[in-house]
Formats: sequence, structure tokens, C-alpha cells
Amino acid sequence: MGSKKRKRGERATTHPRNKYYDNPPDFSLLASKYSTFAPYVFYSGDGRRPRIDWTDFNATRELTKVLLHHDHGLNWWIPDGQLCPTVPNRSNYIHWVEDLLSSNIIPKVQDDRNFIRGFDIGTGANCIYPLLGASLMGWKFVGSDVTDVAFEWAEKNVKSNPHLSELIEIRRVSMETPSSSKQELNDEPGKYGQCKDVDFDNAEAALIGPSPPSHLPVHPGIGKIYNGPPILVGVVKDGEKFDFCMCNPPFFETMEEAGLNPKTSCGGTMQEMVCPGGENAFITRIIEDSVQLRESFRWYTSMVGRKTNLKVLISKLWEVGATIVKTTDFVQGQTCRWGLAWSFLPLSKKMVPSHVAEKNNMSFMLEGLQRHQSAIDVLQSVESYFCSIGASSKLDSASFNVDVTLSGEQCKSIMKTRSQNGNEQDIPISANYCSGQLNDMRLHVSGHFLLCSSNYRKF
Repeated sequence: MGSKKRKRGERATTHPRNKYYDNPPDFSLLASKYSTFAPYVFYSGDGRRPRIDWTDFNATRELTKVLLHHDHGLNWWIPDGQLCPTVPNRSNYIHWVEDLLSSNIIPKVQDDRNFIRGFDIGTGANCIYPLLGASLMGWKFVGSDVTDVAFEWAEKNVKSNPHLSELIEIRRVSMETPSSSKQELNDEPGKYGQCKDVDFDNAEAALIGPSPPSHLPVHPGIGKIYNGPPILVGVVKDGEKFDFCMCNPPFFETMEEAGLNPKTSCGGTMQEMVCPGGENAFITRIIEDSVQLRESFRWYTSMVGRKTNLKVLISKLWEVGATIVKTTDFVQGQTCRWGLAWSFLPLSKKMVPSHVAEKNNMSFMLEGLQRHQSAIDVLQSVESYFCSIGASSKLDSASFNVDVTLSGEQCKSIMKTRSQNGNEQDIPISANYCSGQLNDMRLHVSGHFLLCSSNYRKF
């Protein structure tokens, strides 16, 4: 398989720093170097393109084994039936976490540690995230799991790589069902994020809170409660600090649902694949745990399998007062997953400078627009929208700015419209309010940011 470069406007599938971004796995090369992999490689009709049968668990497991050894210097194996990860996709998640940690959105933890420490929820027998994180980044990890098989094989995989074994701890989780979460999702009213309509077909988006809508819509299915073993609370030890957690949650509610994709065979036990309430209930418990642990982690993250669940989960995060929420997508072949990250740490950068705040202005960042929308198109839409509600709005094409003046009544009208429409507006904005009062306001919308990025949505 040769190098494949992404065409202009094509949806990103691999992180730019991923080893496989420009060099996907070469099955012919791997077959020539690893005799155990060669029997699984065959060629397409023209005889030029090497392939494997993705519905064959043994083939996908052997591919993961040789990729980890050839490209990462890792010794690895899992028994039959355990979940077999795809290395390029899991590497994408690691690099996204790296992006989160290197960003200056929230402050770095000030302590005596000179290393990054992560927590892998449900590391599985494969222990893929700790192994990749330690190998690629030198991160330390705690990987947790509940089953004897997962615990045994995760430890085997760590011990098979003695150069990394000091970086990774495998922690057994008690199967005892925990009591209900001590803190309900609605116990901090008034702390919400600002981006009400994210374009989930374009990664990536950032949502920044708080704001005060009292009309958050109730989503179907949010009442399903997780009643399984502890996830973070009861597993994280008193006083422990982590830079992040990550998770491949059980995506499905039944094994029948898990087996609906006939084109792949990644294995997976019931404990790995299935949870009453599915991923929505499982990640909701992570959110509930994060409310209790709060700043014990800089970033809480999880993979999400369904776009509809992503919207529901973001709403939950508004409810509990997360200071920021970020999303991205992970695409592997025809399978798409989403990444969800949030934090309770105060933002390290104020969205509105203090000298502007004194004038009671608001500063907005537009996000989530389609790539085919040019910056001037967006600014013209901004101008048209505010003019349509009677506000003073003027576009300066030369400076690429729109200046808007809103009366208090016009602000109230906007908030009322948002309430009537259930928050599903066509204006995805991230904002920090300088004041909770809806007095006269001036907005300055700059298009320079729009020239530097392509992941946006129509205003």
C-alpha cells in the first residue's frame, strides 16, 4: 500500500502527527518481514494491491501485533475473543490528547512532577493506550480493568516490554457495584457552555462556558443509569493527580447490536462491548465521577460511537459546569468515532480582555463552519443577521471586521428566540460574558481567525 495524501477539502481521517498519516501500513513489506502475517495477505484482482480479510479476527490480530512490533518496537498479544484494536485509529486518540495537553486553553498543573500521567479507563487485555502513550510520548499510565483475563493479559503485555514497564501500572477494579453518584447532573444550575449547535461532521469544535440559559432541552434516553463497577470514583486513589483520562467505552447495549457490522471482526467480550444503557450511560457516569474529582484531572476524555449521543453528552457537560468542552472525530476506514474532552479548570486565557470588559463589550469566536464558506461570506452573514433584528451592524471589508451595537431589548429578543427554538440555532458561537446583565452591548467580529482555519459551519 503506497502513500496516500489527502486531497484538498477531503475529510481528515488521520492525525497529521500519526505515523500512518502519509504512510499507511504496507502489507507486502510486513508479510515479507513477518512469516506469521504472510498467510493472511492476499492480492486484489489486478494482482497489485495487497489486502487482508478484515472479517477474520486472526488476521486483524496478527496485523496489530506486527504493526506494534515493526513501527513501535512493542511486543504484544491477546487471547482469542478479546477486543483487538486498530493501531492507526488508537494512535489518533493519543495524538489528540497530546494536542489537548500542549494547548494553552487551561493551565498546566503546578506540582513537582516532571512527567505526564494518564489514566486509561478499561484498558482491556490489549492495554493499547498505555503502550502507545508510553512508547510514543514517554507518558506514565494507570490502566484499569475489572476482569481477570483483562488484568492478566494487560500485565503480560506490559511485562513483555521491560523498557516501558516502569511507566505503566495495571490497576484491578472491584466488581462490586457502586452506590449511586453522590452528585446529580443538575446540582449546579446556571453553569452551561455556550456552543449550542456543533457541526459534528467537521472536527474540531471548542465549547466554552458558562452562560445562563434556563431552558436546556431534555434529551431522550438520558435517564438510563449506569450500575456497573466503579469507573473513576473508587478507583482513583485519594490525592492522586492526572493530566488526563481516556476511554474506549462499551459502545453497545447488547451483543447483537455490537455484531451489526459484518465488514469487520475486532473481537470483544461482553464486558468490553456492552453496558446497560450503552455508551451514553457509561460516559454519563464518567461525567458524574468527574464532577466529584473535578481538578484531579486536567482533561477528562472519552471516545463516543454515536453522533446523537455526542450531543446529549455535551448537554450534560453544560449542566455540570465544565469550563470547556472539545470534540474531534476519529475515522478509520468506514468507521467513525468521536472524541469528547472536558475540564473543570479555569481557562488560562480570558476570552475578553479586561480593558474591553470595562466597556461591557462581548467577544465572540465563530466555529463549526463548512469549508466551502469563505471568510467574507461568513462576515456578510453576520452583518445580515444582526441587521435583521434591528441592530446596528456594519461590515468593513478592508479590515475584515463587523461592528455591531445591540440594545438591551435586542439582546433579550435574541435570548427569547433561542429559548423558543430549543437552543438549536444556526449561530454556533463560543463566548465569555463580561456581565450577566443584558445592557446595551457592542460586538466586534473579526474575520482574520476565519482565514487561518477550515473547520467551520455556516453562520
